[in-house]
Amino acid sequence: MINIQRIDHIGIRIRDRERSVTFYKALGFECIRDLGYNEGHPVMMRHPSGVVLNLLGSSSVAKDENILMDIKDRYAGYTHIALNVDSVNQTASVFKQLNYAITEEMQFENMKAIFIRDPDRNVIEFNEYAEK
Repeated sequence: MINIQRIDHIGIRIRDRERSVTFYKALGFECIRDLGYNEGHPVMMRHPSGVVLNLLGSSSVAKDENILMDIKDRYAGYTHIALNVDSVNQTASVFKQLNYAITEEMQFENMKAIFIRDPDRNVIEFNEYAEK
């Protein structure tokens, strides 16, 4: 067995550096380094929770056939990031202030979730778990 300790980072291919950096900053991420976005290397961003994103640039295909979890055609591959939050309602209020559309809401047993999309239509899930 491989002893995996934790997720190191999440890589996301983006179209527009400034648009995506602005979006993720609004979620609380801060830029660590730009390792050469214009040469296809990532902009590294870290959230105070420890979650690290590598925003990779840039997309070379203009057509949006993203791998999404909430469209009719289903492709194999990663579909979304899921992040735990203290309060889904508080998170939804922040998104309302930022004018970010909540694209889906769900509840299952002791978990509530809301979903948004980043500027490149990547799905981000925010989960709250109630005590059992």
